[in-house]
Amino acid sequence: MIQGPNGSGVVIIAESAEPNLLIRALWFFFVGWWLSGLATLLAVLLQLTLIGIPLAVWVINRMPQIVTLKSSRKLAVSTNAMGVTTVAHADREQRPFVQRAVYYVLVGWWAVSFWLVLAWLAAITVLLLPLAFWMYGATGKIQTLRR
Repeated sequence: MIQGPNGSGVVIIAESAEPNLLIRALWFFFVGWWLSGLATLLAVLLQLTLIGIPLAVWVINRMPQIVTLKSSRKLAVSTNAMGVTTVAHADREQRPFVQRAVYYVLVGWWAVSFWLVLAWLAAITVLLLPLAFWMYGATGKIQTLRR
């Protein structure tokens, strides 16, 4: 509970941006496992062309959503000086663009390709699904140091 400006309690109910666990599990078992394989192949091939890099980055940053419908957006709660509390979906502040670009050119493009193939192989074993989901969640960090 968050206290309002006059001391009254305010209850904020924020709905998740992603479907419930059952829907996400069904998505993975019927669609996510094979669609993530195609998305991985597409992203790796796109990274080999200068023109395809922006689309490859876009696809890779959405891998958790492709695999299990997991949203990469987080809830941010802030209170201003007047006591008004705002709850919104927000992305974390990122490192400087130049730093991320240099990292991508030197390391990110090949590291994330290897990482995604390993994540997909772990996912299709079913036994290593927790590892695969963690790996998919970390793809943005591996590719461009995304937070």
